[in-house]
Amino acid sequence: MRRNLAVIALLFSLCALVGALSSQAAAVVGSWNGWITDDLCKEKGATDPEHQKCAMKCVGEKGASFVLFNTGDKKTYKLDRQDLAKQHLGHEVTITGKVDGNMIMVDSIIKKTPK
Repeated sequence: MRRNLAVIALLFSLCALVGALSSQAAAVVGSWNGWITDDLCKEKGATDPEHQKCAMKCVGEKGASFVLFNTGDKKTYKLDRQDLAKQHLGHEVTITGKVDGNMIMVDSIIKKTPK
């Protein structure tokens, strides 16, 4: 009986370790291009210069968050660095960091310069 309990405990430990390793492996390092906007309007307000005031109001009063609308895959990604995203609201940017699902752990946000 003790041996069975030890084997079961070992199996649970291995499963937990594999789960932890696979969740770390799921994060992908890269860069993404798009527009900083809010998660209520998303792509509707991304490229509109007049949208900045609306986005600030939504974040301040409605609990919205700043997000990246990625022009490549047309998806919206949550950003862990809200302070940095706020500085680039309404800008076309390149973000570097790690993505896991729909969340980017931001290393940097750089405003794109017009060509």
